Amino acid sequence: QVQLVESGGGLVQAGGSLRLSCAASGRTFSAYDMGWFRQAPGKERESVAAITWSGIITYYADSVKGRFTISRDDAKNTVYLQMNSLKPEDTAVYYCAAKKPYMAYDYWGQGTQVTVSS
Repeated sequence: QVQLVESGGGLVQAGGSLRLSCAASGRTFSAYDMGWFRQAPGKERESVAAITWSGIITYYADSVKGRFTISRDDAKNTVYLQMNSLKPEDTAVYYCAAKKPYMAYDYWGQGTQVTVSS
């Protein structure tokens, strides 16, 4: 069982930066692939970034490539999403999620709101 708690959301002006954190419980965090998702009002949830259990492979949605960076610190059981050059269209609730390799995401955090003003 993995419990995830996101933090770091807030209100920022366009062009600004935020760093989201996702703290995970449990002793096997390093065995999980981690991902960040977001859901804007009236839209479906979309994948933003992901990182494998090893930290070697990362994935980014085209809309955030070059602006967002996902990283993990297994010693702290935490995954991060550094968001730079934020745009109003990045406004959404951001969720982190965990999964075992080759499986679907089955652990989700409660979400943190990110609002980017123009």
